[in-house]
Amino acid sequence: MDDTAPGTPVLQELHALARAAAHPEGAKTCPCPVALLADRDDGTVVRHGPLVLKAHAPRTAAGSGDTSGARSGDRSGQGAADGDLDARIAVAALPALAGVLLPPLPGAALPHVPLPGTCPPDASSPPRARTAVLGDRPLTLWPYGIPVDPDAPEAAPWEAAARLLALLHRTPAPPGLPAMRAPLKAALAVDRMRRAAPGHPATATVLRAWRTLPEEYPASATDRLCHGDFHLGQLVRAPHWRLIDVDDLGLGDPAWDLARPAAWFAAGLLAPEVWARFLGAYEAAGGPATGRRPGDAGSGDENHGGGGEGNGGDPWARLDVPARALTVQTAALALAKSTAEGRPLDEVENVMIDTCARIVAL
Repeated sequence: MDDTAPGTPVLQELHALARAAAHPEGAKTCPCPVALLADRDDGTVVRHGPLVLKAHAPRTAAGSGDTSGARSGDRSGQGAADGDLDARIAVAALPALAGVLLPPLPGAALPHVPLPGTCPPDASSPPRARTAVLGDRPLTLWPYGIPVDPDAPEAAPWEAAARLLALLHRTPAPPGLPAMRAPLKAALAVDRMRRAAPGHPATATVLRAWRTLPEEYPASATDRLCHGDFHLGQLVRAPHWRLIDVDDLGLGDPAWDLARPAAWFAAGLLAPEVWARFLGAYEAAGGPATGRRPGDAGSGDENHGGGGEGNGGDPWARLDVPARALTVQTAALALAKSTAEGRPLDEVENVMIDTCARIVAL
């Protein structure tokens, strides 16, 4: 297979590094599958055969901000604070989470060559465990996993995902972890919309929905280990289902990890029976996000399509604010991206705008 690396010099360098990691012996011919899996501001991911190399967003010198509130935090960009990514990668390597998170490959698997932009270590400084870097972008290496097939929604592993989240939320967090970034990502999306689509007729609706959220999100379970950006694209089979992408992982309220499917359900994009399966599997596995015990009945109140009965009460008491925040985040990103691309909103994006209008009307 031709594994030449088209694109920018950075992409070419990433493909070369991935090939060198996959073939440390320096194979002359290479039949490996090669692909650009993602290329965004918050991460560029390339595959070479059994390996995946990720260039993360540039580090920031200051902290990533206070993410305890739905509107707080550093709005300047996507990069993690210096040291935060190292702590998150270390969590992915914990033996206790080997069945939940896809573990990284040792940094030693990257080529032993000076990477562009890397300064030699200062002999007067104590050694620190660090990821490799390309310029100002940290690099990590992972085994390749088969992603969820977007063309087979009926086979989506909702129950498996729910059980993985429950196990993650029940695992004691190691010391020194930063806050998970889910509330911050919602705030970043709104700020991006303000800059990119200030004159769009739907922007005012999304901003009004944003203002229905509390100024500071109540800290109801802030010591739980959370993924911070859960959706089905964060699952791969390697060989069993595992969660990937720990860039937003940290301490927080686990309800935010259920917020995206909850928002889809409330918007009518996720079938009630699928939502019930997902939430039921999560609670049966002992997931703490809803505050309900396994076996409690109901998946919501009458406003969300569920019965609301059961000894554990209404799960939407915990899920409502994060689900509204994810609705606003999705709508804000839709407006920012569609405006930048010069295209009209698609059907799903319009549904999220309409859901923001319903939030305002409640």
